[in-house]
Amino acid sequence: MSKYTSVFGNEMPKKVIAKAEKTKSKFIRKFGDDGNVKYTFSAVENEVLAPLGTKVLVKGDGARFSARSVIIGNIRMGFGHYRISMAMASCSHALGFEPVWLDLNSFPDSTCTKLISYQNDLYSMGSRLSDKSRLFNKLYWEPLNSEGFRKLSYNACDQAASELTANLLRDLPKNVPFVATHAWPAQAAVCAGFERVVNAVPDNWPMALHLAEGSLHTVQTPSSFLGYKALRGMDKKRSLRPIPDGELAYTGHYVDHEFVSNLENDTALRVDRIKSEKAKRYLLTVGGAGAQKEIFRRVIETLLPEIKAGKATLFLNVGDHKNVWEGLLNEIPALASATLFENDYRAASAFAAQALNGDVNGIYAFCHEDIFAAVYITNLLIRACDVLVTKPSELSFYPVPKLFIHRVGGHEAYGALRSAEVGDGTYECETPRETADMIKLMQTDSEVLLSFNNAILKNKAAGIYDGAYNVIRLATTR
Repeated sequence: MSKYTSVFGNEMPKKVIAKAEKTKSKFIRKFGDDGNVKYTFSAVENEVLAPLGTKVLVKGDGARFSARSVIIGNIRMGFGHYRISMAMASCSHALGFEPVWLDLNSFPDSTCTKLISYQNDLYSMGSRLSDKSRLFNKLYWEPLNSEGFRKLSYNACDQAASELTANLLRDLPKNVPFVATHAWPAQAAVCAGFERVVNAVPDNWPMALHLAEGSLHTVQTPSSFLGYKALRGMDKKRSLRPIPDGELAYTGHYVDHEFVSNLENDTALRVDRIKSEKAKRYLLTVGGAGAQKEIFRRVIETLLPEIKAGKATLFLNVGDHKNVWEGLLNEIPALASATLFENDYRAASAFAAQALNGDVNGIYAFCHEDIFAAVYITNLLIRACDVLVTKPSELSFYPVPKLFIHRVGGHEAYGALRSAEVGDGTYECETPRETADMIKLMQTDSEVLLSFNNAILKNKAAGIYDGAYNVIRLATTR
């Protein structure tokens, strides 16, 4: 029985099955069916991932796998899934395994990549439109991301489409543990016959979008465990059978080994800077879709007087969105004084390492065309900052004090709720003014940031940040 006709024993209505089959047929007409093509791979070094003991699979021949290999299956869709994959790779390496990076969106000749790229482009466009149009966001984008992707019928269509993506993985060894940080690589791995697939669910809001039946699903929070277990709200017209025992696990937050192992020291440095009344360091990150420029401008303008007075320092990572940097530069002339690290990852990472224990003042901007550098420089800068200013995305779960700006998509709201629940971040500041007010509070009242840092230490002791280690342990012992 195809997985789109029944999901966890919940039979799909005939009209849903028909839609799933129609969707699959549409994709075949649009992108072709490469089921007869054989794909082979080489494993190559990568400057950013090398410290994580990780090699990247590219088109070629000769990739070898050992009894210690772990495939990290992901897609380049925004930055979040890459960042979670980096956490998995980091913890794999720390546990003595050999992580191998496989981005299903990196093989442009394949049906798999064509299909994923098409949907990624649609999602990125939707994210940007939601930022520009309140009406579009209210009437379409928020409902789609909170309720549309929640439906079990949506998963059925995805499962049908995944049958077109599996061929890319057909000739990889099926006994190698496969950790996916998006449902699509998990679905592809299951369809391809992998024996040990773990689907690391990224979001705190239960959505059928993230289901990949046949894999072990892991979640980061107790509330999402129960929501997924019961398939809560995934079909408003009937009661659903739950996810069977043994196919869902709560692991904790997906966090890199480098954060967890250095947490006490990094937190102590933050507390010392607060108590010594040194300039507070803010890290402002641009998401993978490049939205929310209005809020970024308000954050920067709020901080500028504090930076001039030596009371604040700004790290600004625009990722691979040079246009965002140029736009901000045009609107805020004071940014011309910033130290810019552009396409120089070695210099940027050296700065981040120096900033851990050294003094830094002023404005520092980071822009990298390379996707790995664009994502991972944020990881390096997080350890050296005092406040991470971010939408409530995958970064909601990281052990650093966080100021949450307005979400992009309704599902992200629950990332901020989780952070507020465990005490390491603010509530979601829904307007630019509310965001500016929170910055002013942090600048004048040390109690807020000290409470966040105390919570981070307590969360560490409780194992809340051990999720990535636990995912790897589950994948390698199944």
